[in-house]
Amino acid sequence: MGTVRDRRAARPGRVPGVKAVIFDFYGTLVRMVPPLPRSHESILRARGLHEAAERWGDQWSVGPGDGEDHTAHSGSEESYLAWERGRLRERAIACGVPRELAGELAAEVDASIKSLRLELFGDVTAALAELRERGLTVALCSNWFWDLERAADEAGLAGLIDVAVTSARAGARKPHPLIYRTVLGECGVDPGDALFVGDMWQADVAGPLAQGMRAVHLWRPDRAVEGEAPPLPGRAARITGLEELSGLL
Repeated sequence: MGTVRDRRAARPGRVPGVKAVIFDFYGTLVRMVPPLPRSHESILRARGLHEAAERWGDQWSVGPGDGEDHTAHSGSEESYLAWERGRLRERAIACGVPRELAGELAAEVDASIKSLRLELFGDVTAALAELRERGLTVALCSNWFWDLERAADEAGLAGLIDVAVTSARAGARKPHPLIYRTVLGECGVDPGDALFVGDMWQADVAGPLAQGMRAVHLWRPDRAVEGEAPPLPGRAARITGLEELSGLL
């Protein structure tokens, strides 16, 4: 996506104190819209695997856990995909799916997980364009699949992002320190020069703060996250929309 250091030096008007703004992806810049992916339960039931469907549980818990280190599997897209599907295969067997069907089922479930249709929140394009006009590096840091850049481009972020770091390639999921070190390195900035913006508390606020960054907690009125917003620690702020971000810089 270009040479960040060279491009930053060529842009006038950089805001003092912040050189890079790093965004979470899902829930912060994009949301899921219909048609929704098939549920894992429906995939199992379509194959007549009703008992396994009852045992499967929360379909959003089948992937790697938050903070998980999977460096050993992130050396290539092929090895990561094999690891993703291997996990699904083992879950299927544990739920009672016959071994001879488990691999095929894992591939179908994996494809369903990744068939998300995404759209930008209405405040994203203007906010990111303004940051780039100020000469700031704009980055993504997401617990996502291997092809984060493609997903971002398809959602409408082409030309608005300088750096994209996905957990799949970094080898660890937020809030593991490795993924933050990776995105800071790609941006070419020190932690104190970076501002992290996201909707999830541990991954997008507590994790970045622990690594020396500043953080902005995005608490949208139409958020998917339930409950009350946690109290803000030092070096953190809270906004209800990205149009408020420029006022903090």
